[in-house]
Amino acid sequence: MEMMHKTCETFLAELASKAPAPGGGGAAALVGAVGVALGNMVGCLTAGKPKYAAVEADILALNEQAAALRARLEGLVEADAAAFLPLSKAYGIPRDDPARPAVLAEALDAAAAVPLEIMAACGEAIALLEQYEAKGSVLAISDAGCGALFCRAALEAAGLNVAVNTRLMADRAHAAELDERAAALRAEYLPRAEAVCARVSARLGGN
Repeated sequence: MEMMHKTCETFLAELASKAPAPGGGGAAALVGAVGVALGNMVGCLTAGKPKYAAVEADILALNEQAAALRARLEGLVEADAAAFLPLSKAYGIPRDDPARPAVLAEALDAAAAVPLEIMAACGEAIALLEQYEAKGSVLAISDAGCGALFCRAALEAAGLNVAVNTRLMADRAHAAELDERAAALRAEYLPRAEAVCARVSARLGGN
């Protein structure tokens, strides 16, 4: 996991550079991992507290799911970089090369598939954060809200990375199918993330 083994400073410096990776998709996966990690922190601050004994089993189960999901999103940071490099090379193939359309089509499909998976993972994270907000320690409720905000942003960012690839696909039916899947994920999970944030804000006395 080369990308995830970089220091934060190195990752951000490379993200800011003209290097082909990391890019927007990898950044989205990382932000999603941060969001679900915040939920996991809420769970760790809740588990073992007598006040929350009634939800102890639920919290422990959530923590297992969150840890697995964070690992999955970390892997998607790597996957996004791995998918973009062939696409970058495909763009360099001369336009008159008869092999270019097929190579580009395959590379675009792979480059769109990873951010679509990031969107799905961020949606799952939002679903976990709903439960952390409802059952977790009130002392860490702001972290559940922050996690939902991060995952919402990551989901939307990954959606942009789906669109930037589907718009260039020659197979417009396939592109439309991928766009529809991305739209469905946005429609399902963005309102849920916003609802978590609204509830947290209300509980904290915000507007």
